[in-house]
Order: sequence, then C-alpha cells, then structure tokens
Amino acid sequence: MATPRPGRAVRGSSTGRPLMAALDLFGRRWNLRIVWELRHGPVGFRALQERCDNMSSSVLRQRLTELLDAALVEQRPDTTYALTELGHGAHRALRPLVRWSADWAATLSESEDAR
Repeated sequence: MATPRPGRAVRGSSTGRPLMAALDLFGRRWNLRIVWELRHGPVGFRALQERCDNMSSSVLRQRLTELLDAALVEQRPDTTYALTELGHGAHRALRPLVRWSADWAATLSESEDAR
C-alpha cells in the first residue's frame, strides 16, 4: 500500500485533504509509536524494535519505509533513525493528546474508585 500523501486519495477519503492523509498515515499500526519512540533522538533498528514491544522486523521495516517516504523520519549515515523537522512537528502535535489521555485515565480511575 502506498504511503499516504496530501493531494491524493487515501483510505477512507478521496478528497486528498492533508488531514485525511495524516489520519491514514498515523492510523497505520505502529507509525505513531515509532514517532513517539524517536522523540528523544536517533535510535538503531534493533533498539527501536525493542522499544516497540519487539514488533516483527518486517513490519518495522515497512513502517519505517512509510515514515521515510512521508519525510517524518530519516536514516542517518550511522544507520540510526531519527525524526526530521516534520517528524518533530508531529511529536509536538501529539503533546495535547498525551495531556488529554492522562486526564482521561484519571477521570476513569476516579469514577471506578467511586463505585
């Protein structure tokens, strides 16, 4: 399956809207996790695989290929993988979702404790 790109039809949308392409890209299993795991700096393939719960190497290669093609990840000369400026922007965009998820977890925990 081709890497989603703005301006092209993607899974679930034929409009080519950038948001629809981003949702398709990030909706693919592991892509957000890879961005998250690269947030602190370059990581080698095996270390990244371990950080991602030892996903299969073939899936990791496929996802890295998509993220490389989408210009969110780069492979450095030392063969490590790192976020590009666009990739760091994606990570920054995730921060509000991280805060929201903590609030969500706390709310659910409080409601379970009240039972």
